[in-house]
Amino acid sequence: MSNEHSRGRRRFLVGAGALGAAAVAGGAGLALADSRRTAPSGGRRGLAHRGVCYAVEDGETPATGWNAARMRADMRAIADDLHASTVVVFGDGVERLAATAEEAAGRGLHVWLQPRLADRPHEEILDHLAEAGRYAERMRRHGADVHLSVGCEFLLFVPGIVPGDDVLERIENITNGGYDPERAARRLHAFTARAAATGRSVFGGRLTYGAASDEDVDWDPFDIVSVNYYSYHPDRAGYARELRGYQRSGKPVAISECGTCTFEGAPQHGGMGWNLVDYGKPRPEITADVRRSEEAQAAYLDAVFDAFESMNLYSATIYNFVAPDSPHWPQRRYDIDIAGYSLVKPIWESPQEPGDWHWEPKQAFHTMARRFAQHR
Repeated sequence: MSNEHSRGRRRFLVGAGALGAAAVAGGAGLALADSRRTAPSGGRRGLAHRGVCYAVEDGETPATGWNAARMRADMRAIADDLHASTVVVFGDGVERLAATAEEAAGRGLHVWLQPRLADRPHEEILDHLAEAGRYAERMRRHGADVHLSVGCEFLLFVPGIVPGDDVLERIENITNGGYDPERAARRLHAFTARAAATGRSVFGGRLTYGAASDEDVDWDPFDIVSVNYYSYHPDRAGYARELRGYQRSGKPVAISECGTCTFEGAPQHGGMGWNLVDYGKPRPEITADVRRSEEAQAAYLDAVFDAFESMNLYSATIYNFVAPDSPHWPQRRYDIDIAGYSLVKPIWESPQEPGDWHWEPKQAFHTMARRFAQHR
């Protein structure tokens, strides 16, 4: 794989959060109890918040990177067309995070602000968190409905917990058993505690952390248990059995990410559905023999939200709204959106250059918009 495409795939993963979660299986996992205890919901039935994740990352090209005008248009679509009530604003660069969070709050959306700075020294990651947290606190004091998430899947994105110079190497080491699970768990606990303390020192609102589904997390320092959830079960009962384990603490439970790719059978691939693109080619190609299916993506999201609603979870947000560097193309071979989790498909002007690209809603967008509208 060339350095250019390796960087591109790494950036995709950094923006993907739990898309590496399936690779964590077999590591230092969360022991899920089939407890009947549920988190307090104050008599509420169903979710309190329903929405989507929105990235503020650099793109592979200037045209696909974060852009203030595009962001404002996207927030309008999220609030008015998708009918979401909440948005997870994630990524790096506090100015981008702040501008996006402010726009979302201004449109009446509940905001989860989640700074993500991957593959950097620990102190730099915590400084970035503190700066974002101070901005979230200013928003909160001015009346915005905002929560702070101290980060996402530290096991994958923070160096020194699992061996590897970047996300891809860590995923490989986890998958191949090239790490010590007990040592990784100790290091994860230590860094998560530092992150929680940093967040608490600058932010007076509700605090959480976006955990991979198999991360062993001490939830005591947090107000909300949040999990990036990409499991597949053939029926609602299977989701309920698995998710009850997160309710043991009695704290509200949020699904900080959920979703699936856009091909037949994608839900069964969980958080690793993205792993069917060859980025080593001059033009990235879909390598697996899969068939595009917007219907499969929509049906999965509808089913898991049925489960989340039935359990009266606190919040659920879909990963993600748009992935500008994963364009849809009529030829299956080059339809990178097949391996994408987004609710909308980017349409580039040409195969090699995004140009003044735009997005179009997928079937999942319309399915979830109808669901969300019933609760707005």
